[in-house]
Amino acid sequence: MNIKHKMKLHEEPFQQIQSGKKTVEVRLYDEKRRRLKQGDTIEFTKLPSEDEKLRVNIKKLYTYPTFREMFEDLPAEKMEIVDNCIETNVKSIHNLYSPEREKEWGSLAIEIELIHLENGG
Repeated sequence: MNIKHKMKLHEEPFQQIQSGKKTVEVRLYDEKRRRLKQGDTIEFTKLPSEDEKLRVNIKKLYTYPTFREMFEDLPAEKMEIVDNCIETNVKSIHNLYSPEREKEWGSLAIEIELIHLENGG
């Protein structure tokens, strides 16, 4: 049985994953994320209401020393980033994760695949 990880997402990225547009989730490669393995599942809970959940399968994990290197390497459309400016994306991610934490932990791109759940049962 694959380990199920739990993470929270704001409404916009939640819907982008739900619709299949976003196939890469970006996170700090911290202690919690270091437990992720290819083939595991993640249950995302939508913020702020936490009344919706979706499950994804981890297809592949990409680690980088910095978010900048990640944004330079991976196609923006997989991350559903509208602004293809690397500077803007780095500034934006630093609003969530400080440059100090980035330096300490590095960055992680999680390539995911939505698991379609049957209702009921």
